Amino acid sequence: MFKINDNYLKLPGSYLFSTIAKKVAAYQQANPDKEIIRLGIGDVTQPLAPAVIEALHKSVDEMGNAETFHGYAPDLGYEFLRSVIADHDYKKRGCDISADEIFVSDGAKSDSGNIGDIFSVDNKIAVCDPVYPVYVDTNAMAGRTGDYIAEKQAWSNVVYMPCTAETNFAPELPSETPDIIYLCFPNNPTGSTITKDELQKWVDYANRVKAVIIYDAAYEAYISEENVPHTIYECEGARTCAIELRSFSKNAGFTGVRLGFTVIPKDLKCGDVTLHSLWARRHGTKFNGAPYIVQRAGEAVYSEAGQKQTGEQIAYYMNNAKTILEGLKSAGYTVSGGVNAPYIWLKTPDKMTSWEFFDYLLENANVVGTPGSGFGPSGEGYFRLTAFGSYENTVKALERIKAL
Repeated sequence: MFKINDNYLKLPGSYLFSTIAKKVAAYQQANPDKEIIRLGIGDVTQPLAPAVIEALHKSVDEMGNAETFHGYAPDLGYEFLRSVIADHDYKKRGCDISADEIFVSDGAKSDSGNIGDIFSVDNKIAVCDPVYPVYVDTNAMAGRTGDYIAEKQAWSNVVYMPCTAETNFAPELPSETPDIIYLCFPNNPTGSTITKDELQKWVDYANRVKAVIIYDAAYEAYISEENVPHTIYECEGARTCAIELRSFSKNAGFTGVRLGFTVIPKDLKCGDVTLHSLWARRHGTKFNGAPYIVQRAGEAVYSEAGQKQTGEQIAYYMNNAKTILEGLKSAGYTVSGGVNAPYIWLKTPDKMTSWEFFDYLLENANVVGTPGSGFGPSGEGYFRLTAFGSYENTVKALERIKAL
C-alpha cells in the first residue's frame, strides 16, 4: 500500500494567499456591487516592457523555423542569459561570480523550495520573523521543522529571528546555532533592509559556524539607498557560505512569464563536496528551467531599452509606495518600509489582530491587504500593503482607508 508524506499533515490550514483569496471571493459573492481594490498579493500590474515583447515575438518566430528551432534548454540555462546576468548583476558591482555559477530557472519561488533537496533533513533552519512563508512551509514539507505549535503559531525545530520595531525590523544573530539561514533583503513583508556592514556580520557568522545562507534578493532592483547591498556577494567571504536567489518577477514584471535564477559559487562546500555540483545534478534531473523564448525575454531586460523601460516601471511602483507611506503617516498610522521595497508595513490600530484588521479593511473600505501573522509569529499586530497596483487604485484605496 502506498504511503503519503506525513509532513504535509502538519501544515496549518492552507497557504496564506490561498486563504486570502477564499475570503475575498466569499465577500465578493455576497457583495457583488462592491468594488474591491487589491493591495495584498505581491503581483505586478504593469504590462511587459516593449523590449521584452519584441524579444518574445522574435524568439517565437525562431521557434517556427527548423533552422532556428530550440528544444530543451541547457541544464544551467542558455549561456547568452547567464553571461549577461554575470556581467550586469555581479561583475559590474565588483563581485566574482561567473556565468557557470548561475542556474536559470522558472522562478525564485520554485528555487527557494527546491534548494532544500540538496540538504539533509537533519539541518536546522533559521528564518527572519516575519518573512515570506514559503521558506518555512517548504522545509516543513521536507520534515525539518518539527511540530507546529498552534498557540505560538510557530514550529518546534525552527530558529526564529524576531524582526521588530525595536530592531528596525532587522534580525539579530541567533543565540541558537542553525545550519541553514534564510535572509531576505529588501525584506518581504516589512520592506526593511540592512547595510553592507551589517550583512558582512552575517557572512562572517555563517563562515564561523559552518552554516549556509540562502539569500533572497528578489527585490534588489527597488533599492534606493547607497549603503544597502544589491547582492550578498558584495561581502567578503560570501562565496564560501552563501546561495543567492533572484527573480525577474518584480524587476521586469515576469510573474506571468516565470523566470529566475540561483547563484551557487563553486567555493561553497560541505566537506569535499561542492554544493554547485549537487545543485547541477538536481537541476539536470528535476529540470525546472525556463523555455528558450522566456530566456530571450530575460536577456532583453538587460538591453539599454529594457533597463530604461523596466526602470520606469520600478519607479512607478515606488511612487505608489511613497504615496501609501506618506498618506498613512499623515493619517496617524504607524508605518515603515516603502523606501527600498514596494511594501508598506503597517501597525494595526486599536490593538486589532492581523486578521481582524484584514476583515475590517475588506468590509469597511473594500481594500485587500495581507495579515502580518501569516508571515510569522512576530508579524502579529501588523499588516502588509503592496505598491504593485495602479496609481489610480492606490490613491483610491488610500482615501478609503483614511476615511475609516
